[in-house]
Amino acid sequence: MINDDVLPTRPGKIIAVHLSYASRAEQRGRTPEAPSYFFKPTSSLAPSGGMIERPAGTELLAFEGEIALVIRNTARHVSLDQAWSHVGWVTAANDFGLYDLRANDKGSNVRSKGGDGFTPLGPALLEAADLDPTALRVRTWVNGNLVQDDTTAGLIFPLAQIVADLSQHLTLEPGDVILTGTPAGSSVVVPGDVVEVEVDDCRSLSERGTSASKRDSTGRLVTTVVEGGGPAFDPKLGSLPAVDDQQRTEAWGSADAAGLPAATTVDHGLSDELRTTLMRVPVASLSQQLRKHGLNNVAIDGVRSNHPDAKLVGTARTLRFVPNREDLFKTHGGGHNAQKRAFDAVGEGEVLIIEARGDATAGTLGDILAIRARSRGAAGIVTDGAVRDADAVAAVGIPVYAAGAHPAVLGRRHVPWDHDLTIACGGATVQPGDIIVGDADGVIVIPPGLAQQVADEALAKEDEDAWVAQQIADGHPIEGLFPMNAEWRAKFVAERGGSEQ
Repeated sequence: MINDDVLPTRPGKIIAVHLSYASRAEQRGRTPEAPSYFFKPTSSLAPSGGMIERPAGTELLAFEGEIALVIRNTARHVSLDQAWSHVGWVTAANDFGLYDLRANDKGSNVRSKGGDGFTPLGPALLEAADLDPTALRVRTWVNGNLVQDDTTAGLIFPLAQIVADLSQHLTLEPGDVILTGTPAGSSVVVPGDVVEVEVDDCRSLSERGTSASKRDSTGRLVTTVVEGGGPAFDPKLGSLPAVDDQQRTEAWGSADAAGLPAATTVDHGLSDELRTTLMRVPVASLSQQLRKHGLNNVAIDGVRSNHPDAKLVGTARTLRFVPNREDLFKTHGGGHNAQKRAFDAVGEGEVLIIEARGDATAGTLGDILAIRARSRGAAGIVTDGAVRDADAVAAVGIPVYAAGAHPAVLGRRHVPWDHDLTIACGGATVQPGDIIVGDADGVIVIPPGLAQQVADEALAKEDEDAWVAQQIADGHPIEGLFPMNAEWRAKFVAERGGSEQ
């Protein structure tokens, strides 16, 4: 337990913010629209100068230097303007987490961040009344090297907002601690490493005014990492530590830092000019031209758009579901699984294509994921499974092609397995980087190397068909005109500057 001379009283609760700094959000590739939280047990508290054990059989113990707020006055339904007056003190914190145990915590972080000694605080308290909550700095050193350096000016959610928001939902009591999130630079530490965190007032002496003579730094919060000597985790009691390359990448901060190859990127073969052309060409015309090139199996069958008046053009990113198997859903269905990773990875102008084996008896996405895709700039989503919250998904505004709607969650039928690989959707093979075009007739897949030629041919055919339609509207019979015989084609070439086909 932390020394009594650091905190004024044993906290009733420790509340931590998941993601709050813009630098960290950029590193993670996702920016939350509102703060979200988790609890840490008071038994995780530790003083400066202590040790943290990396449990036996684990590899991904990560530090997170943070600013901790200690509540002085009870806060319930306080306004943004009043919130800071309820904070008594500020100190340094290290929100350690064990990524090996994160997968099955589903955001609660009970096991991954609740271990004994996983919340060092101190070594000194700063009076909140002497501080400007928008001008605090947090820095972290590992073995003497500066690895984190940011200020509260870089927060997505200001400190006062976090206090006010929490007070809407629960009573903040004297002694409660709020961990306010970590900036970019968090990474993995190993036994023998020494981690130091310091919080200070980054205003100049003149800016501090009457508080210039007061203490302006917490001093360094020092924690040494040691190898745990306790018993291994018992598989009969609960989930075991498990890591994969995604967890390693997030724990270390990047694939490069984790010693992994760079993440696969999609090769975009879609220029602005080609995109503009494809926006003008109906899917039916593209299908006709692809058939002339010997490609008959490029339509994604059985899907309909929730916005049939909107054209869909983009490059494919892919997500694969496999049939539900209970043991596999336990290992792959929770945490930041393949489904969530795919929606976090889809980029501007891309279309997320989901393989659900044509099984529309469970949802493959809902409104939250649709909002995430839209916020990432995705052009649309195509699934040969079902959509949950269909009305809410439609209201998001992003075109979604699906085989139907269903209220059940994906765990009824599907396990999210992998993303950015070759998949089958609605009877069509789709590879990352393929060009996807959709309209009220359906969705078609175009190989990137053929897209420009097919688009040009389809546009020319559209012009020809428009000319033929006008002739028929003028009273000419279909015979010899549709398709055109030599006589009619000669007239078309002479009048419209067409070419022989």
